[in-house]
Amino acid sequence: MSTLLVHSQEGTPIHLTTEPQLDGWLSENAQAAKSFVLSTRQEGQNVLLIPDLTSGALSSVVCVVDSLDDQWLAGDLAKQLPQGVYQFIGDEALIERAATSYILGAYKYSAYKKTAPIQAKLAISAPELYKKVADITAGIYLVRDLVNTPAADMMPQHLAETFIELSEQFGGEFKQFIGDELLEHNYPTIHMVGRASDNKPRLLDLTWGDESAPKLTLVGKGVCFDSGGLDLKPAAGMRNMKKDMGGAAHVLGLAHMIMAANLPVRLRVLVPAVENAVSKNAFRPGDVIVTRKGITVEIDNTDAEGRLVLCDALAEAQAEQPDLLIDFATLTGACRIALGTELPGFYSTDQQIANDIIAEGLELNDPVWQLPLFDQYKALFKSDIADIANCGSTPFGGSITAALYLKEFVEPETTPWLHFDVMAWNVRHLPGRPVGGEGLGLRATFSYLQKRFG
Repeated sequence: MSTLLVHSQEGTPIHLTTEPQLDGWLSENAQAAKSFVLSTRQEGQNVLLIPDLTSGALSSVVCVVDSLDDQWLAGDLAKQLPQGVYQFIGDEALIERAATSYILGAYKYSAYKKTAPIQAKLAISAPELYKKVADITAGIYLVRDLVNTPAADMMPQHLAETFIELSEQFGGEFKQFIGDELLEHNYPTIHMVGRASDNKPRLLDLTWGDESAPKLTLVGKGVCFDSGGLDLKPAAGMRNMKKDMGGAAHVLGLAHMIMAANLPVRLRVLVPAVENAVSKNAFRPGDVIVTRKGITVEIDNTDAEGRLVLCDALAEAQAEQPDLLIDFATLTGACRIALGTELPGFYSTDQQIANDIIAEGLELNDPVWQLPLFDQYKALFKSDIADIANCGSTPFGGSITAALYLKEFVEPETTPWLHFDVMAWNVRHLPGRPVGGEGLGLRATFSYLQKRFG
């Protein structure tokens, strides 16, 4: 959780207003404050620091925004205020939006580079609202930290440490299968993809909550670095592949929100964690693997490894027939081509759930976009010597064919399934969303889960 968020009733007030409403706000305040603003405000200035004209101390802040309904209305504010403790003035919904954007905008990744810390803390007095904002932002911070960490310090064993920390913090149970243990317990594709690395592949497994509660299972792609394998990526394509474990980061951030909120579910989090490296024992194009589910897969391209590690984890998840199964993965460039980097695509075998999550995304300005499970494209990953190939025969519809591949390993007749194909990275600065690792669609998904299970 951000150290900038404090539970307190004390703080310099921040008044949020729009330009048309500013005159009305000024008329309701002391003549001295009105005169100060009118005489000192420069054109385009949107953050107004109003002093006590007797003592000279800061008495209040006025922040002029485009819309009070904007989720990101205070996303750049933390970096514009002097040292102190502040609190937003308004109704609970406005304070929640402003506080969430404020804390998310204050995020800095400083593990390897010293930067001047932000000194403007934010106070929330209402206990429930404070906890809600703290839990949501802590989950997003966790995602960002995991994705931003260089691959050398975020390999499968490091992801396991995060699992252990979460299980200890919230009273969960953690187990893992490492290296050749994956073969002993029938997770052959996870082992195959990760065996070329000195960082042994793992299946990470966290459970939490009442065993009699509805079962919610999260699966995240944990490719800690993706060289492309023998089908080697070019330098430009490899540069940011530390983020290829972004799906794992997403489910860990979401799990943090769920457990912190004590949602009444039986939660299970599965992450197949590997490094897709190049070595003498790397898997090859043309190899055939018998997956955990028994489906044989011909390797058409070793750079389509994410779906390979996910298929064993999904098969394991499906074995328990959870009430809801959700996976997150930085799976395809095709989804980025279709939707860009800031709009995550998702697939669903249950249209009502899809509609509900879309609605939550629109309400929270955390949009997600549904893509079709167009079964006609299943023929594109046909193999002459195995049940299926691991990627399509054409680059067209690449995100859809990847989702259809994963669908082979779940049972939508018994378990609703959602698959998110996310970027996990901000390529440009936006209010509340600095460049770097990002949790996309998580606030929408968590809000849906709260309403469904809470």
